[in-house]
Amino acid sequence: MSIPPPTRREVLIVGVLAILVLYFFSSSSPSTYKPSLVVADHESLIQQPQSTQDFLHSRLTWGPSPVPATQLISHAPGWTLFDKLYIYKGTVYVVSDHPETLPDVSTMYSKGIEIQEGKEAEDSRLPSSDDIQIISTKQAKTLFGTGAQIIDGVTTCTVSCPWLIRAPPSITHYYHWSAELWFGLWRTYSSLDRHITINGTTSLPPPRRLMFNRIDAQHWRDYASMNQWVIRASFPSLTMEFVDDWRDRIDLGVPFVFERVLLADRSSSMISYNYQRYQRSAAAAFGLPGNAYWWMPIRNNVVKAAGLDAAAGGGTLGNPVITYISRQEWGRRMLIPEHHERLVAELYKLRDEFGWEVNVVSMDKLSRKEQIQLSGRTTILMGVHGNGLTSLLWMNPTPRSTVIEFFFPGGFAHDYEYTTRALGMTHYGFWNSESFTSPGVPLPAYVEGFQGNSIPIDGEAVARLVRDRLGLTMEDDD
Repeated sequence: MSIPPPTRREVLIVGVLAILVLYFFSSSSPSTYKPSLVVADHESLIQQPQSTQDFLHSRLTWGPSPVPATQLISHAPGWTLFDKLYIYKGTVYVVSDHPETLPDVSTMYSKGIEIQEGKEAEDSRLPSSDDIQIISTKQAKTLFGTGAQIIDGVTTCTVSCPWLIRAPPSITHYYHWSAELWFGLWRTYSSLDRHITINGTTSLPPPRRLMFNRIDAQHWRDYASMNQWVIRASFPSLTMEFVDDWRDRIDLGVPFVFERVLLADRSSSMISYNYQRYQRSAAAAFGLPGNAYWWMPIRNNVVKAAGLDAAAGGGTLGNPVITYISRQEWGRRMLIPEHHERLVAELYKLRDEFGWEVNVVSMDKLSRKEQIQLSGRTTILMGVHGNGLTSLLWMNPTPRSTVIEFFFPGGFAHDYEYTTRALGMTHYGFWNSESFTSPGVPLPAYVEGFQGNSIPIDGEAVARLVRDRLGLTMEDDD
């Protein structure tokens, strides 16, 4: 028996069903389905979507339209993030029709001259209109014309962050480069990502360019070549510009616009309360939002470049590593020889009694890789106040991570104390047998004997503190 052909009504029903099926599957296909995302304002500033624009596009053109206004992204004295910041003939221009909403220019930028003490010296560093100006969009149109050359990338392609720095001569010192300049730069930039993880994962794109407009290429490296290691390991693709490059841009006689830029100025940071309190330029940036793991992207990149697993030194269950950085052959700021020997003997007692790893080292006798590998594994770091303690930057912060710093009695400086606490670790200072820790630290003082070679230390008291720090942690684990 033959099957009768479908009626017109049946064909219509099948057709409607087919259309509905196609619509349902096409609208829910993974390739076309776009869920709605609710993102906090600060997160929307982190990264812009990838663009397929011409990557040779080098000019932001506004034609008859208003000049795009500068947007203030984040600010603490001396550390300021902008979008659409302009430079023209060596002057920095903030374009805004609402200047009352912006911080005073003296908290962002200075003349970039050598820092001296005294009111007259402070006033001489204040910026003039030749250094920085806040101008309206109308003024900008008259000054810039119809467009500006783009610095760093294609417009809206990626969020790229050059760092423009008014740098003091002290950056040729490992501590001042890594624990002040690098510390403050990353603390400011990382304020845009409050979800950095313990393993250093961040949504922030790496900075593309580091610009110094007051020093040349010969005046940023330190004698131990640690500055070079830190910058090349932190961001392998980072390029650097110096005062000659800045002058090249001036000589072109055309305006430039930063897609995004972080202005760093030591003199401006000195206005902040945190600088007044701790004498650390990076301290000003800690008034910005952040999280406990803000430094981990830098720390992990640096230790991994040295061949060390980023997880090294973490946790509280592994065998602790105690590292004493000796200055006894340095010629300045050294322990009384007998006290040094007693300290070493007491540390070796801990090694023999508990099986803890103890290292007594002179950092200048180790290669850069060896220095970073050792500090990255270290649980407790100790030594006389000095550059060697900069290695604390590569420790893995845990509840038992501790820095112990020896001072001549009555002397104190916040350098390593503040840096330790800023990383979430514990710092103890010692005056011979007397120890102190935050919040009970003394006022800064460079007393007679501070730089001398007769600094006393009670080795037994130090060993007792080490035992207490590690013993308390072991009790917590139990």
